[in-house]
Amino acid sequence: MHLIEVKTAEHQQEFIDFAHSLYAGDQAYIRPLNQDINQVFDRENNPTFHRGDCIRWLLTDAEGTIGRIAAFVVDRKAVDSELESTGGIGFFECSPSQEAANLLFDTAKKWLIERGASYMDGPINFGRRDKWWGLLTIGYDLEPNYNCNYHLPYYKELFENYGFQVYYEHYTFRKDTRVMVDQKLQRKASMVAENPDYDVRSFDMKNFKKQVADIVDIYNKAWVKHEGVSGLSYEQAIKMFKRMKPIIDPRIMWLIYYKDQPIAFYLNIPEVNQIFKHLNGKMSLIGTLKFLWYKLTMKNTKMLGIVFGIVPEHQGKGVDGSLAMTCYNAMKTMPGLYDNLEINGIGDFNRKMIIVVKQVGGEICKVHSTYRYYFDRETPFERMKPIR
Repeated sequence: MHLIEVKTAEHQQEFIDFAHSLYAGDQAYIRPLNQDINQVFDRENNPTFHRGDCIRWLLTDAEGTIGRIAAFVVDRKAVDSELESTGGIGFFECSPSQEAANLLFDTAKKWLIERGASYMDGPINFGRRDKWWGLLTIGYDLEPNYNCNYHLPYYKELFENYGFQVYYEHYTFRKDTRVMVDQKLQRKASMVAENPDYDVRSFDMKNFKKQVADIVDIYNKAWVKHEGVSGLSYEQAIKMFKRMKPIIDPRIMWLIYYKDQPIAFYLNIPEVNQIFKHLNGKMSLIGTLKFLWYKLTMKNTKMLGIVFGIVPEHQGKGVDGSLAMTCYNAMKTMPGLYDNLEINGIGDFNRKMIIVVKQVGGEICKVHSTYRYYFDRETPFERMKPIR
């Protein structure tokens, strides 16, 4: 077996193509966009390089490529949360060989130790936690959502045989949007509907900037007091919403106002992997035309729950029921669209959020496990503590 550091354009393409060949014939696999993988390792476009570094390797034998891995290190001073890792690995793919996997893990470990890391988490992203995070350990029969990891079942054994232990898990919840919300939520929705001071509105694309500002206001009031949650600036939000603008469907995004003041929102977007799976990873000119064609002609049966929030003053007043009922009623007007709702990335440490999602009928359909491996094997292992 021979290790090759990824440096050339040819190596970079093989890093992408190897995964595609490994999953050939897997009915659930959706090839990620080449540009989304490349962007992670682009020093000019990935801001994480300002506070860290990364490296990639390919592993080959006489028959060709048999594995790949990336290693990441982030400056300890730039880490302000237990959820963020100082040392990690990601984009791991490997043939069913423990020997090959061990060589990839050992190589990453050596590089990380040389840069002062005391552990490696994986598989993780060199960047935001809402992309490429965690090893799929439940849900192999389900298609991955956009920028979410999909893995072969034997990877779990490769990680655990090496000595990795589960640090925390992220759940993906699924809900059939055609199923009526439960009676408790119906009663809550009625409380809001009977109060003329409340006004439920769909996202207004004509007042795009004002809507984004209202969402930022609600988000910061609803979430920043929770442990592990950072505030959201208008600049961050407008940049994010502008990126999403080509796929936004305002019919599945809602805000609630009380006496004309924003107090709650619930945002969904069409799950774009339902389109990207037809592009074979290539967002070229032809790929862009294909994307537009499928967007205009196909019925997307899945939407992705992004985020919701209710300001503290209106929590416990039925607003959550109103949002759930609004979604159910909207789905009745769109037959064949958005039959399923999935919500990604809810950590097992976030018990409050788990309760909320279960209350509206969500059931766990996928699990992504974030593993940790301490380089000092005498270090006591503890799982991520629940947040308050």
